[in-house]
Amino acid sequence: MLDISEKSSLEALQPLKKHKTPDLLERKNSFNSIQPYLSLQHPRTWLILSVFLLQIFLLLMARSLPISVSRRLHHFPSPSTSAAADIQCKSGMVYVYPLPPVFNTELLQKCNELNPWVSRCDAFSNDGFGRKATELAGIMPENLTRAWFWTDQFSSEIIYHNRIMNYRCRTTDPESATAFYIPFYAGLAVGKYLWKNYSAQDRDRHCQMMLGWVQNQTYWNRSNGWDHFITMGRITWDFRRSNDDDWGSSCIYLPLMRNITRLLIERNQWDYFDVGVPYPTGFHPSTHSDVSTWQDFARTRYRSTLFCFAGATRGFIKNDFRGLLLSQCYKESGSGSCRVVDCGGSKCSNGSSAILETFLNSDFCLQPRGDSFTRRSIFDCMVAGSIPVFFWKRTAYYQYEWFLPSEPGSYSVFIDRNAVKNGTSIRGELEKISREEVRKMRDKVIEYIPNIVYAKQPIEGLVGVRDAFDIAIDGVLRRIKEQEGGYKW
Repeated sequence: MLDISEKSSLEALQPLKKHKTPDLLERKNSFNSIQPYLSLQHPRTWLILSVFLLQIFLLLMARSLPISVSRRLHHFPSPSTSAAADIQCKSGMVYVYPLPPVFNTELLQKCNELNPWVSRCDAFSNDGFGRKATELAGIMPENLTRAWFWTDQFSSEIIYHNRIMNYRCRTTDPESATAFYIPFYAGLAVGKYLWKNYSAQDRDRHCQMMLGWVQNQTYWNRSNGWDHFITMGRITWDFRRSNDDDWGSSCIYLPLMRNITRLLIERNQWDYFDVGVPYPTGFHPSTHSDVSTWQDFARTRYRSTLFCFAGATRGFIKNDFRGLLLSQCYKESGSGSCRVVDCGGSKCSNGSSAILETFLNSDFCLQPRGDSFTRRSIFDCMVAGSIPVFFWKRTAYYQYEWFLPSEPGSYSVFIDRNAVKNGTSIRGELEKISREEVRKMRDKVIEYIPNIVYAKQPIEGLVGVRDAFDIAIDGVLRRIKEQEGGYKW
């Protein structure tokens, strides 16, 4: 802002700019009118002419001052800087609600209470990434061990919250926001109450309280929640309880949740407001160089095994498909075609050195459905550059469209589970694929690694490349802008 003296100076100069052309014409005409009376033979004539020309020169110099002063005082931004900002946030800005701590940070502070049996403090430490995976040191390049962590599969709420607080397109002015983020740790809030003899009211309490707070906000009432979004760090079915005797909470079925976009590690494909985002893996690069180095490592890795399976049987399920896969894999292990990592119990819950090494050594990794249609192992497998083999289309193809290639056959293999049940050999099907096709699929998997990992660089993310967080938030902003005003219907 200009002070009074600066304004006065500019105002004093302004008439010179305004009357520039008439003034010059007037002086030119005056000069022409006196010219006949001047004689070059008289010394006084030379003196008058010299003084007159000097005045004109000084006048022209003075008239250039207002322009240069004005530019200096206004600090005009560089066009390139302004354009870069527009490109970075072209989809819009995000406002983060200042939710009371009871809905997020207090849950973390009481991490010992998040599970009825064991403490979750270690799993959700370090901004949601968990402790460093120093045990992986001998498996990968030494300079990348710092990028690996024992990250819990249910930690996305914490990861997204920490990233969005430092997001380049975050605004503290709600009037300028395209979207409104609700930093509620819905998965952590309900996790404790999913087990033992807790009531339906216990499982719904935090979500009901959160919605009661949000509905009193000015910008909620403006759109009825259409431009609001939230991260829910569990599968969608954990929030879709139909009656009090069923599993989970009824959070998604509450009326005020109807229009809120929900980022979940598994979505309901028939619900427009559910968006599937990648499960957190253990790889959290800090720089673009970390990503490139890992991609080169995965691309040049020698793979001695055709396929592998990391998982456990579900003995309580009749004709358990996982048991069938384990049986085939064990049968082929003698020839070296398949490698098994038996994850009975909880020893593989957040990954292990055996799992990573197995994926790194295998061309293909079998990915049946987990306890639900999806499983974290899909992303652990792909980060290692192994090609996923699916048996249900809902395991990935209808889940993560924003993050995976649009052509399923370019990065994965689909084998109908009923064919396997009827005796089809998985090894036989995979051996039909040429080595050139295997190479192309692996290259595609490795190309998409940045899309499915969460960077450990909260301020700027991975400069020069988008990670899963960037893609998710850009997608939400794009949806909201495309459907702007839709809530009015």
